[in-house]
Amino acid sequence: MLHYPSLLFSLLLLTMSTPPQSSHLAGKFSTPEKTSKLASPRHQGYSTRCQARRQVRYDDEDEEEHENNEEIAMLEFYSQVAKNEALLVKAVVDDEEVEILVFKGFSSSLSSGTSFDPTRSILPTRAVIKCIDRVKGPFDPSNIDYIEKDLTVGAFKTVVQKIKDVRDNLQWNS
Repeated sequence: MLHYPSLLFSLLLLTMSTPPQSSHLAGKFSTPEKTSKLASPRHQGYSTRCQARRQVRYDDEDEEEHENNEEIAMLEFYSQVAKNEALLVKAVVDDEEVEILVFKGFSSSLSSGTSFDPTRSILPTRAVIKCIDRVKGPFDPSNIDYIEKDLTVGAFKTVVQKIKDVRDNLQWNS
């Protein structure tokens, strides 16, 4: 049997943990810190999952190194839509060539280590993408099946923009 008070309590926690959308609502909602004090131990995990992902910044880190690279974000978006494809990206960072694999919305470096933190961009903003290869996924390095080779970032931007336009039209009509 469904226990309605706990369902209502969970919905209340969800609305309390979302920040107000406009300034005239500020102060009318509890902050997530206040919510966690009100929640029972059974519901604390639920309210935590609703909060925004936080990113720790350290003073000794180079801010540009971990800023969001919009080109990689665009390729990750494309790979979420084209689920049966992987993208092999060749880029240059500080005169060093790097190779990145993008598959199902995630990026991984094939030529160096990859950060465990998903909020960090795999490539710094100063990186220059040389070319992009579309391959059939899942990626098998011993048997690469190319769909297209040596695509430019500009060509991908037009394709991704068309995908976003179609998605926006579908959301607008529904």
